[in-house]
Amino acid sequence: MNIVLLGAPGAGKGTQASKLVEEFGTPHISTGDILRAAVKNQTELGKKAKAFMDAGDLVPDSLIIDLMNERLQQPDAAEGFILDGFPRTTAQAEALDELLKKIERPLDAALLVDVDFEVIVKRLTERRCCKECGYIGTTADASCPKCGGEMYQRDDDNEATVRNRLAVYEKSTAPLIGYYKEQGVLVDVDGDRPVDTVYADVKKLLKL
Repeated sequence: MNIVLLGAPGAGKGTQASKLVEEFGTPHISTGDILRAAVKNQTELGKKAKAFMDAGDLVPDSLIIDLMNERLQQPDAAEGFILDGFPRTTAQAEALDELLKKIERPLDAALLVDVDFEVIVKRLTERRCCKECGYIGTTADASCPKCGGEMYQRDDDNEATVRNRLAVYEKSTAPLIGYYKEQGVLVDVDGDRPVDTVYADVKKLLKL
């Protein structure tokens, strides 16, 4: 399966992708994870991307497209992929179409996880991450329930940055919904429900 995940930051795309990976073994390619790793390792891409990420702005298309071009041609993506965080603009979607045409692997579906913005603001500002194992929890977790590690709030999970990210999404990324609808590959699911309920619907929509 070759899938693009759509939806606002914090809609639960990554959670649904993780469940698909666990059940079907398809690689989950998240630009967020790749970029955060690049920033942490202080690569050239990471240094360039950090200023944009800290402000909650989109990393320029040219950086992202080069990164994804390289990633999609790695051996583990040969049997399929789940793209999360790319494309984020119509220009990126067109570049992805060109790339997939070149490597002869058409898109099967663009899956939209739809959640109201105010629900997302509450969800993200209450999100906490484990410094040790990366577990994602909430303010209710005094320590990591998986490994006992220290929980912290990511810099980009404060309310001002979250609202800016949602505004950027609405302006730049929401048009992708129309783009993929026109192509006849858009499917959408209500993401403001229990994770397993959403996942059951995702599988039905993707005919898995």
